[in-house]
Amino acid sequence: MEKQEANYDFVIVGSGLGGLVCGCILASEGYSVAILEKNHQIGGMLQVFSREKTILDTGVHYLGSLNPGENLYQLFKYLGILDELKLKRLGPEKVDVIRFEDGQEYAIPEGYDRFTQYLTKEFPEESEAIYAYCEKIREVCSCFPLYRLDASAPRYLEHPEIMTLNAFEYIGSITQNKRLQNVLAGTNSFLYAGNRSSTPFYVHALIVNSYLSGAFRLIDGGSQLAILLSRRIRNSGGQIFRRKKVTGARYDDKKMIAVTTEDGSIFYGKNFISNLHPASTVRLFGEQHFLKVYNRRITGLTNSISSFTAHLIFKPGAFPYLNYNIYQYHRDDVWGGPDYTPDTWPEQYFISTPAHSKSPEYAESMSVMAFMRFEEVAEWADSFNTVAEPGARGTDYERFKKQKEEQILVRLEHVFPGIRRQIKSIHSSTPLTFRDYTNSPDGSMYGISKTTENPLSTVISTKTHVPNLYLTGQNIFMHGILGVALGAVATCSMFLEKETLIRKIADA
Repeated sequence: MEKQEANYDFVIVGSGLGGLVCGCILASEGYSVAILEKNHQIGGMLQVFSREKTILDTGVHYLGSLNPGENLYQLFKYLGILDELKLKRLGPEKVDVIRFEDGQEYAIPEGYDRFTQYLTKEFPEESEAIYAYCEKIREVCSCFPLYRLDASAPRYLEHPEIMTLNAFEYIGSITQNKRLQNVLAGTNSFLYAGNRSSTPFYVHALIVNSYLSGAFRLIDGGSQLAILLSRRIRNSGGQIFRRKKVTGARYDDKKMIAVTTEDGSIFYGKNFISNLHPASTVRLFGEQHFLKVYNRRITGLTNSISSFTAHLIFKPGAFPYLNYNIYQYHRDDVWGGPDYTPDTWPEQYFISTPAHSKSPEYAESMSVMAFMRFEEVAEWADSFNTVAEPGARGTDYERFKKQKEEQILVRLEHVFPGIRRQIKSIHSSTPLTFRDYTNSPDGSMYGISKTTENPLSTVISTKTHVPNLYLTGQNIFMHGILGVALGAVATCSMFLEKETLIRKIADA
């Protein structure tokens, strides 16, 4: 039986960060808002899960641009959540560590001054290249006004060379030192899945700049961000509905008038915002309602790779907390991760010990993330398993996961000899896990891959060809906490006066 809900100014499909930030901004501006989430837990990649009373993050390992006055700091102040966030600052002398097979480690500190001082000490003959690299990052970032909380038109439209500059090629052009090239690009693998032939330098620049501008971990998991945003939404009169799986839409002429859910509910609205992947949005709301050329373009774009994540739970007091991340490479090539072979996997991986309030000196857990292509789990692609919709994938799948966990442990023993004795248990997730919980095609971690070939084709407008349907999420501006949050600002600028909104954020 159909259950008709109220008529809202905005119905938002998906409670990932983009949907929550949109809901928070619009509700605080006096609009009636309903957010629909298919899972029992809100937050998308902000979700956490618990094993043996230990909180484990699914996707948010650290966030940048949180020094006072930086863009994410200002946005969180405007949203009214900054003062309530429990944060652990990384660094300042060591935010990330780039580590190679020979055991050599290089620190990535916070701030441009520390960064240049450290690297010129490590590579004294390369000071000119190091300073040129930093200046190029600043120059490129200045071409993206939204990134700087500026309402002016994007400068990259006037300077298309910014969009077509290849990250691998640019770094190679300023220094012939292969080790320095790998250090400068060392965080590329698990911050944006860099591809040597196609990744633009602007992607590299925007992300590296954000982590040089104040890197923090969320104590006790990323879900606190979702909880605080949802509280603000409700305090402003917005509503969030869990376990409401949207199955389709109703139209009047060319406009959407409502979305329908699996349990028979109908949510009417004036405007609709999809936090889903653009291709998932088209499929969900009916390809016939979008222009064929738009459908071909959206479905033809390449999605970024997914990952396998092993969550290690330690015995109490067994492993020290590491107040930095490690990017481990078992070959001297930081760009080759997505091109792995199953026999040599994992050739590179990301190591993080989440910050916990109960044991600040010791790590309760460790997340180890390695690239994994969807084809490795394709034989179980017809299965589905979430807390809201539980299902089994079978013993072969569990055997596959155990094999991959063992491969990671073998590698970890080279980094932390004897680590097996410190582990209490291991839990893991695959591209299927990310697909089922985030509705991202093939479990893509970073959304649509940006490219230097026809770069504007990967810039997705917040508007769709359905007059009152809009997009938000990691495919609008950039992925990551900062990128998704700024993308939500861009979406809300379709309804609020852009200059006024950005000025409110900048002056928060």
